[in-house]
Amino acid sequence: MSIDSTDIVVGIPSYNEADNIAFVAHQASEGLRRYFSDYSSLIINVDNASEDGTREAFLKADTGTISKKYLSTKSGVKGKGNNFKNLFDEVKHLRPKVIVVVDADLRSINPEWIQTLVAPILHGYDYVTPIYSRNKYDGTITNHICYPLLFGLFNTDIRQPIAGDFSFSSELVDMWLGLKWETNVREYGIDIFMTTSALLNGFKRCQVSLGSKIHKPSAPKLGPMFTQVVTTLFDSICEFKESWMTLDEMKDSPLLGNYFCQRPQPLSVDYEKLMSDSLEGFWEHKEILKLILPPSVYDELNDMYDAKKWDITPEMWARILYDFIHSYDLSKDKSSIVEALKPLYFARVASFYNASLHMGCCEAEEAFKEQALQFRKKRGYLIEKTRCGCNGRCESEDNCACSNN
Repeated sequence: MSIDSTDIVVGIPSYNEADNIAFVAHQASEGLRRYFSDYSSLIINVDNASEDGTREAFLKADTGTISKKYLSTKSGVKGKGNNFKNLFDEVKHLRPKVIVVVDADLRSINPEWIQTLVAPILHGYDYVTPIYSRNKYDGTITNHICYPLLFGLFNTDIRQPIAGDFSFSSELVDMWLGLKWETNVREYGIDIFMTTSALLNGFKRCQVSLGSKIHKPSAPKLGPMFTQVVTTLFDSICEFKESWMTLDEMKDSPLLGNYFCQRPQPLSVDYEKLMSDSLEGFWEHKEILKLILPPSVYDELNDMYDAKKWDITPEMWARILYDFIHSYDLSKDKSSIVEALKPLYFARVASFYNASLHMGCCEAEEAFKEQALQFRKKRGYLIEKTRCGCNGRCESEDNCACSNN
C-alpha cells in the first residue's frame, strides 16, 4: 500500500533487534491510537539489513489499524545515521507534522512516551529531547562528555543530547538533509549531529520527562560509539567556534511538565576492564598526550597511572577536554587526538565510579550538574587558547594561554 502523506511518523532504527522490535512497534501504535486517533499515522522501521529476522518481526507486530513500512540500507551498509538518512528521505515527501524516533531495544517504552514526545511538536516546538531516570553508570559518554560540553560551551542545559529517543518537525528534517554528512554522522554520531545543529540554528527546543530508560547495555559498542560521537561533537565545536565563543547567557531548553524519578535500570560495571583499557591506552598514547596536555597536567596524570589510583576531578576533566578540543582544532591527524582521549575518558569514568559508590540516583544527578557547571566556569580557558591559536608555540610565551597553565 502506497502512502503519500501522513500526520505523524514514528521511526524505529534497528540492526538485529528481532527479539524486541515488535514490542516497541506495538507500544508506539498504542500511543498513536490512544492519544492521536484524529491524526493519520505511520510506523517505519529503518533497518540495516538485519539477518536475525528483524524485518519479519516488525511486519508481524500487532499495530492494529496503524500502518507499517519497512526500509533498509543496502546489504553490508551499517550505521544508525544511515538509517536516519533513509527515514529523513522518506519523511521529506510525506511531510508529517511530527516525527518521533525511538530505539528498537527499548524495554521501558509505553504509550505515554508517544503522547509526551508528539504533543510539544504539535504545539510549536521543533525539537524534543528526553530526560530519563538512568543508572548513574549508564550513558557515560553523555554524562562526562556531551552534556557538560554543551552546557559549558553552547550554554544550554540539554540533559540527554544523544538519547536516541527524540521528536522533531519536518522543517528540521529539511535542515538536516541540507547539511554535510560525514562518515561518523552516518553511524553513531547522528544523535549529537542532530542536537548540535538544531541548537546552533536556533530551532525551538524543549525537554520532556520519560521516566526510567531500560534498554540493552551499550558497553559492547562503546569503542566505536565513543570515536564517532566525540569526533562529530568536536567537529561541531570547532566549526562553529565563532558562534559559541560569543555566547554569554544560557539558552532556553525548558522542561515541559514535571520530572519524575523512577527506579533506574540495574547495571554492572566491569571496573577491572575499565582500568586495564585505560592503562593500556595511556601508555600507548603517551607521546601524543605529552603534546596535547600542559606539563603540569600530564605529570599529575602520569603519577596517577604509575600508582594505578585515578582521581580526575570534574575541574581537571574540564581542562583536559578543553585541551583536547584545542589540539583537535589545530591538528591534521584528528583521529589520533580522539583515540588518545579514550584512556583518559575511561579514567574519568573510573574516578566517578570511585567517588559515587554511595550516591543515590538523585545525588549522582547533582554531581553531573556540578561537573557541567565546572565546564561553564572554565570555558574562558578554551576561548583564550582558541584566540591565541599557537598550541604552545607562541613567540610571546609570557602572555600565552596555551603554554602558561
